[in-house]
Amino acid sequence: MTNPTDPAMNGAESLVHTLLAAGVDTCFSNPGTSEMHFVAALDHIPGMRSVLTLQEGVATGAADGYYRMAGKTACTLLHLGPGLANGLSNLHNAKKAGSGVLNIIGEHADSHIALDAPLTSDIQGIARPVSHWVHTSKNVTDLGADAAQAVQAANTAPGQVAALILPSDTAWTDGGVVAEPLPTPERPDFDRSQFDAAVAALSGPDSLLLMGGAALTEANLEIAGRISAATGCGLLSEWSNARMERGAGRVAVGRVPYPIDQAIKVLEPYKRIVLVGARAPIGFFAYPGKPAVLTADGAEIIHLAETGSNLTAALTALCEGAGAMETPPAHVAASAMPDRPDGKSPLSPENIAALLGRAIPENAVIVDESVTTGRNFSPATQGAPKHVWLNNCGGSIGYGLPVAIGAAIAAPDSKIMALTGDGSAMYTVQALWTMARENLDVTVVIFANRSYRILRGELTNVGVGNPGPRAIDMLSLDRPNLDWVQMSRGMGVEAVAVTDCDGFEAALAEGLATPGPYLIEAVM
Repeated sequence: MTNPTDPAMNGAESLVHTLLAAGVDTCFSNPGTSEMHFVAALDHIPGMRSVLTLQEGVATGAADGYYRMAGKTACTLLHLGPGLANGLSNLHNAKKAGSGVLNIIGEHADSHIALDAPLTSDIQGIARPVSHWVHTSKNVTDLGADAAQAVQAANTAPGQVAALILPSDTAWTDGGVVAEPLPTPERPDFDRSQFDAAVAALSGPDSLLLMGGAALTEANLEIAGRISAATGCGLLSEWSNARMERGAGRVAVGRVPYPIDQAIKVLEPYKRIVLVGARAPIGFFAYPGKPAVLTADGAEIIHLAETGSNLTAALTALCEGAGAMETPPAHVAASAMPDRPDGKSPLSPENIAALLGRAIPENAVIVDESVTTGRNFSPATQGAPKHVWLNNCGGSIGYGLPVAIGAAIAAPDSKIMALTGDGSAMYTVQALWTMARENLDVTVVIFANRSYRILRGELTNVGVGNPGPRAIDMLSLDRPNLDWVQMSRGMGVEAVAVTDCDGFEAALAEGLATPGPYLIEAVM
């Protein structure tokens, strides 16, 4: 074991010691040759949980899920530029979610870069679009201090993506120095200049408090419920939320719908909208003849608090300004269970939503990547026992299974439910192997509609009428059908396929009772 004060400590060892001192004790890894000294340091320095993934997108997505549930940063270990590139999609999602992720990315020794070896690339150039902080540590004596800065950057509210690039010669050279942790920056204040306008705006049913980020904790939602009860304003959240605390006994908040036409209809009544941790509503995509801005013409938008600012302080001030601190909150969800569908009925989005609403256990974590099948989930699950709901905030598919890994490791006493479509799940199917290897308590539901179903609808939305067979074929997942039971069992996860409500209900019960990973292929 290397002592943190050992003068013969190499760079990799000083890095591990610095990370542990800063509270980073979980590493999602897919290493290569350039990272072997870091691997060796993890081997003989106790304290770091190392989780192997079979594809870097799984590692980066897992780090995202870990931060959402643990509220602290995990690191990834990625192999050079191509390894980082494999993880970019879920780093994009993590950045949009405001998750703190520290990517440790191996690099060639300085002398080797000049030779333009096959794996040489512009790692900083690859990292920058999905990172808030990027640095290459070229001096062993500076590596510890660089690592402390990287952790501080990742922990900056609401959470940031940091990239620390580690050349192999920096890792193997003796002379490493362990750095003390740097303080986590406090959340900045909300925009006080907008406060009076925000208080005045929240008056009556034509006003809206639109929330996101840390405004969606149970405590903050209760404050929002008091504001709504006192002022009559509406409450909504963004369509995609990094983490929302939901269920019976908590203030229930609807989401701005994903489909443009539905979103416009929902937002049409509101003449004044106060944003707390949310952006003004816009469409996911541009559509011919449809607006990109979803709020009503002339609606007043008041930007009170950005997602990284002190949202609790903003909501508390609004509550005080409305004279609502003692007002019982509105919109508290009652305990309720949807009616049970007929057992022999085929699986439909509506039936699946009802059965999920009947099955969600107390303190479950729902990782939701079900853009089409899941549009009915929110109302059907509102009265379920208290739970946490995680959405894909970046829109890049392949998020669900990896985020479930990180959530399961961060919250080992909670049941994790990963809800995803078959097309999305194929992007990071390797996550099942890590779930089995780590024996993670995850029930995976694959909505097997044999297509990129959302894109079928998008053909119509963008004005493509009467698509022909070749267009439909490019959006279909048949010839052959994906066999999720065989794929799952091949990676060590027990699985079952179901086609009706009786089968789905029984499979959910079995999965939730299984202390480990379990996959349900819901054939639709």
